[in-house]
Amino acid sequence: MVEQIEVPERPLAATLARAAVAAGYAPSVHNTQPWHWRVESERLELFADRTRQLSVTDPDGRLLLLSCGTALHHATVALAAQGWASKVTRLPDPEQPDLLARLIPDGPIPVTSRARRLFQAAEVRHTDRRPVTDEPVPVSTLAAITTAVAGAARLQVLTRDQVLGLAAAASRAATVESDDPRVRDELAYWTGRGAPAGAGLPAHVVPGEPPRTTVPERDFGRPGTLPVGPGHDAAASYLLLFGDDDEQSSWLRAGEALSAAWLTAVGLGVSVLPLSEAIEVESTRQALRQVLSGLGHPYLVLRVGFADPDHAGPAHTPRLRSDQVVETAIG
Repeated sequence: MVEQIEVPERPLAATLARAAVAAGYAPSVHNTQPWHWRVESERLELFADRTRQLSVTDPDGRLLLLSCGTALHHATVALAAQGWASKVTRLPDPEQPDLLARLIPDGPIPVTSRARRLFQAAEVRHTDRRPVTDEPVPVSTLAAITTAVAGAARLQVLTRDQVLGLAAAASRAATVESDDPRVRDELAYWTGRGAPAGAGLPAHVVPGEPPRTTVPERDFGRPGTLPVGPGHDAAASYLLLFGDDDEQSSWLRAGEALSAAWLTAVGLGVSVLPLSEAIEVESTRQALRQVLSGLGHPYLVLRVGFADPDHAGPAHTPRLRSDQVVETAIG
């Protein structure tokens, strides 16, 4: 449960603070939550927190920016659910490279049923690493998920042959990373007791044994306590999130797109599992570019499917305290 944070009694500032706190529901790589919000009297500022960057796995900050983009979109969803439109300026100050975005309320709007549904989806969204059922996701549902990105990035549904290519790339990336002791140490930190309280991946969200899948999931180096249960990924669909370039502004936008697609999927009863391992290794990321015929840059892979309704899914991952990620700059 995301906590509340105290702010001075100013209606707009309180609204902004609530949106920043609600953005803590957003997904992030290894649950690092690498963002920091500053609440001004009439705007929110989003910063990257480099202390929670995966310095070995993600030295360029691609996954950090994706994660911060999901938080940015979550904040706009929270504002809309409170009856406010918002205007976003991305990477507004070259002198402050960690200032990723300014979010300014752009006038009151009616609170629509769609706005309420998206915010409710943000509250219940979680990552489920169990295999999915053998019920395929309907084409119309896939279309709704892929169009939800609304130009912030693009999603391509992979063909069966492309999924097999993805499986080979993921397997190769896993081998490369498992051979690197620095990667193993970083992963152990974020999945062990060394992670900051309220962050990282506790044992209850990590499978107790390798799931049966065509595309291998990440080996976290130690088994968790999440029962794998029945199922396979044979009926899953795999989507490739990509854009026209490989720049920081596009990574941030791709994170916003990821959030929009994921919340849409939750509303449609679809489980989403992000897969980043093949993106983290340069050679396998370039191999995925060939899926796009070299015309785009891959940012993330998503597995979508239906979770087994007869077996309870994992509990939510923990969250950092609000005062660790949100500060108020008003007196």
